[in-house]
Amino acid sequence: MTETKYASPRAKERASQREAGPKPQNFVQIRNRRRLRAALKHALLIVTATLMLYPVIWLIVSSLRPSDEIFRNPGLVIGDPQWSNYSEGWNGLAQPFGVFLLNSALVVLGCIVGNLISCSMAAYAFAKLRFTGRRMWFAIMLVSIMLPIHVLIVPQYIFFANLGWVNTFIPLILPKFLATDAFFVFLMVQFIRGIPNELLEAARLDGCGHPRIFMSIILPLMVPALATTAIFTFIWTWNDFFSQLIYLTDPNLMTVPVALRGFMDSSSSTNWGPLFAMSVVSLVPIFFVFLFGQRLLVQGIARTGGK
Repeated sequence: MTETKYASPRAKERASQREAGPKPQNFVQIRNRRRLRAALKHALLIVTATLMLYPVIWLIVSSLRPSDEIFRNPGLVIGDPQWSNYSEGWNGLAQPFGVFLLNSALVVLGCIVGNLISCSMAAYAFAKLRFTGRRMWFAIMLVSIMLPIHVLIVPQYIFFANLGWVNTFIPLILPKFLATDAFFVFLMVQFIRGIPNELLEAARLDGCGHPRIFMSIILPLMVPALATTAIFTFIWTWNDFFSQLIYLTDPNLMTVPVALRGFMDSSSSTNWGPLFAMSVVSLVPIFFVFLFGQRLLVQGIARTGGK
């Protein structure tokens, strides 16, 4: 067995100390320090999580309080739960609140389908096809991300009003089928660029055209990016208030954000209890979507953000 050579006696001493391991008292001290650091780290995380979740917890607690007590008591202790806030909020508007939930679901479903179809096709064209002006159009698409919706809403409203589509869901859904959300196009472009070109070349040798390559190769490989697009589209559309307030004035077509505004009255007192109760109900779909889709959401962001 060959003896290990060391450059100096000091190096030999350090190597022998590593082989012998830490002394018993040093080992106990190191273990105690590690436990202390872990305890402090967990305590910090718990405090941070509590601060972040406090508004949501306070909203849930306030939905079970009388309206005149909500803003006088910032604590989280409920004396006498007012479950009637939920029944009053559900039936407190022109239509049962379930109608507004259904309207939001229809708008969200249409927007998700539109973004998945149009943004994925546009992203495939920018990432894998070669056509005249590709870089210029891609740059214009990126610049459009910086345009605020307030700049576009007036000409869009005039256009849809001339077509007679105001007070319908069409102005909220149709733009999604035209790849107007440049953020999702850019996200999918980054993902598709990571797919090896050899797969596409092999498919072309087998006689596949662009539609077959897109359907059989690109789409199955970009499931995380599609899931990320669907989750973000759901959250943003479900919480969208401005666009839906502009286009939907018929009480029968109002979505959840617009309906929640109906509980507030500038000329009289606001019924805060039912308002908070229906706000809690409106958060339930977002909670479940994020709960069941967070794995794909993190995976899609990680794969696109690192390219």
